[in-house]
Amino acid sequence: MADANKNVNITLYWLEKSRSQRIVWLFEELGLTYNLKTFKRTPEMMAPAELKKIHPLGKSPVITIETDHSEKPLVLAESANITEYLCDHFGGEKLIPKRYPEGKEGAVGAETEEWMRYRYFMHYAEGTLMPFLVFQLVMDRMKDAPVPFFIKPIPRFVASKVEEMFLTRNIVGNFDFLEERLKTAPGGGPYLCGQQLTAADIMMSFPIIAASMRLPMMEKYPNLAKYVETLKAEEGYKRAVKKVEEIDGNFNASL
Repeated sequence: MADANKNVNITLYWLEKSRSQRIVWLFEELGLTYNLKTFKRTPEMMAPAELKKIHPLGKSPVITIETDHSEKPLVLAESANITEYLCDHFGGEKLIPKRYPEGKEGAVGAETEEWMRYRYFMHYAEGTLMPFLVFQLVMDRMKDAPVPFFIKPIPRFVASKVEEMFLTRNIVGNFDFLEERLKTAPGGGPYLCGQQLTAADIMMSFPIIAASMRLPMMEKYPNLAKYVETLKAEEGYKRAVKKVEEIDGNFNASL
């Protein structure tokens, strides 16, 4: 594998206030050499049109991988897809818990709790948690929509009703769930899957750290608040922040 991956050129197309930051962290954890091309959002907070030249949906993160034996660059989008691919090819075993106890390899239901948590949270981050947080961001913007003063109460009323009937209970339910998962983490944690940092923690870093900047956690969610500080204290995370600051001049872990 080492020889096959010798002459590999990896580029991450990084967008401010996006989920691409955790891919920078992943690169750092894997010890990869990579290129970082940064993009600013439009005044409407949308991704710039230039990203569509890389991937048809024009979203971030997206990476390209060029090798000596490929005719054209490999283009990968979606955080979990990128993370799993890079772990498969570039020594990511250290970020994946052991799957089976000795003597039970391949047995259905014999997987370790650490591995089962890893597999779950790799997909929970985008499949369950992020949609609610993005929905909350939309509702917040609806409340402050630039509309004539005499109709301002209408979008605010609609947003408040959506929060009351649907959104708040789901966000609270997910935070309650994460607090309990951290409290019962194998070996006492401090990570979601146990005592070692995994790729799932890197996936979870963006929604959790971003949410912590908007919502107070310490009083109601002490384990979750401590988890945020644990992630931010990781050397790989700090190197990733510094890398973006060096290139882009600023870093903001925000939705």
